[in-house]
Amino acid sequence: MYELYIITYMQHSEVENLINFGKLVKKLRKQKSSSLNRIAFQRGGVTSATLSRIENAQVDFKFSTLIRLAHTLDIPLTDLFKDYKYKTDFDN
Repeated sequence: MYELYIITYMQHSEVENLINFGKLVKKLRKQKSSSLNRIAFQRGGVTSATLSRIENAQVDFKFSTLIRLAHTLDIPLTDLFKDYKYKTDFDN
């Protein structure tokens, strides 16, 4: 039997934000020329598995994870949001 999932506009925009954020994180990591494992083991903070789930939009995360992510990438926390385009239109 198939289950029918109905996704609301707000849920869609949240998923879209996670996808875009994941792409940004991957770009920042690749600028450091590091593999998932290398950057996770060298810097600590988040595991390579968590980093992979963030990059692939497979997890919604807490603020504390963002702080650890910035540490892992060796960047200021604000760089995770610089030039990031959030989809925030909740009126639709």
